[in-house]
Amino acid sequence: MKFIDSLKKYLFPVDNNIHQFTIPANNSATQHIPDNSNEDVKNIYSDIQSNIEYIKVKYNLLINSDIIIREFTLTARNKQYKAFLLFVDGMISIDLANNYLLKPLMLKNSANSFDGIQNQIKVKKTRTNNNQNLTNHNNLTVKKVNKFNLQDYIYNNLVPQNNIKVKSEFKDIFSGVNSGNCALFVDTLNIAFEIDIKDFQSRSVSKPENEVVIRGPQEAFVENIRVNTTLIRRIINNENLIIENIKIGKISQTSCVICYMNNITNNDLVAETKYRLNNIDIDYLISSGQLEQLIEDNSNYSIPQIISTERPDKTATYLLEGRIAIIVNGSPYALVVPATFIDFLESPEDKNIKFQFANLLKIIRLFSFLITLLLPGIYVAITSFHQEFIPTELLFAIVASRASVPFSIIFEIIIMELSFELIREASLRVPTPIGPTIGVIRCINYWTSRC
Repeated sequence: MKFIDSLKKYLFPVDNNIHQFTIPANNSATQHIPDNSNEDVKNIYSDIQSNIEYIKVKYNLLINSDIIIREFTLTARNKQYKAFLLFVDGMISIDLANNYLLKPLMLKNSANSFDGIQNQIKVKKTRTNNNQNLTNHNNLTVKKVNKFNLQDYIYNNLVPQNNIKVKSEFKDIFSGVNSGNCALFVDTLNIAFEIDIKDFQSRSVSKPENEVVIRGPQEAFVENIRVNTTLIRRIINNENLIIENIKIGKISQTSCVICYMNNITNNDLVAETKYRLNNIDIDYLISSGQLEQLIEDNSNYSIPQIISTERPDKTATYLLEGRIAIIVNGSPYALVVPATFIDFLESPEDKNIKFQFANLLKIIRLFSFLITLLLPGIYVAITSFHQEFIPTELLFAIVASRASVPFSIIFEIIIMELSFELIREASLRVPTPIGPTIGVIRCINYWTSRC
């Protein structure tokens, strides 16, 4: 333990000194922002110029090239208001922004003009003269004018989008813009509209690469979290399938979803999963592998405690069994909890064959697991300490083959394990044309020198 502590001390030094860095707020870009407090501004201003200057400071627009602020004049009831759109270039649909945002907001038409929205009620008024039996029928036009509310008017009349939300804090707007939405700010309103017009490039659904089956579905998860949830919903056609959103990472704000069956999954299991995810204190989350290490019971165990799969059908099967699936945006794998030992001996192909053959394959996999785990130790134990278990002729062959080898059996086993790891690493890390060749050459050199 002392050696390990010394190694950690030299490899991972810890600086216990507290360093305080301050940046003077003398930037001219902040002169329009009201100084309400020393804390960071959270609420959206009703002054559009203050919103623009604050966004320019937060997004560093002097050096940031893909953050776009499109200023324009909004027409509502024949009145004009200053407004602007905030979005990330390359993450929204330009056609949707032009045809379904800028066009209805900027152009004067029947939707935003005063005369086109009045309710014209024709009333026939009859006036009777007591002295004369004469009746005059006059067609009068009565204009019914309701109290004008700009926020409701934009929400209900001017923005023809099915997914629009009203936000009052900058952090909510920034989170939506960073994920591919568009934000609409209007002068005199202390709120902003978050509009979903995402259209960024993503990988299409393809075949599984690591969990290949013959008779099963040929679809795999992708990096888009909404595509992954759609693949699961296509398999489970039930309204009891619950998909909850959660953000993980103080800086990255990575989107994750928790999937479970409301009428099947244990409520205590759902509460425990939410508790572990909500209490993760981490700056960023990139992949499901990181999340797996953060929520498992004990990361010191080498045996996996969470199922990781790239197949939607396998995930749907676990959900119907009462388990919980966790999907991370940007990762093509789903995490399924809880996991049992027998789950790692199953294959998606087992559901498509008869149970007799499926059980036989599980037994074979169990024996393969035991052989992989115990065979090197058994070989060393028998050849070094219990030679009486070996037949005489085989023992003579082993002794003859080791006559010219200067290494011990344990050292040879370690070199053999390292050789297999070199082959695996070379096939993964080194470029494909030369990776397997390097690993094979290393093994050939080792066994040639041994012989």
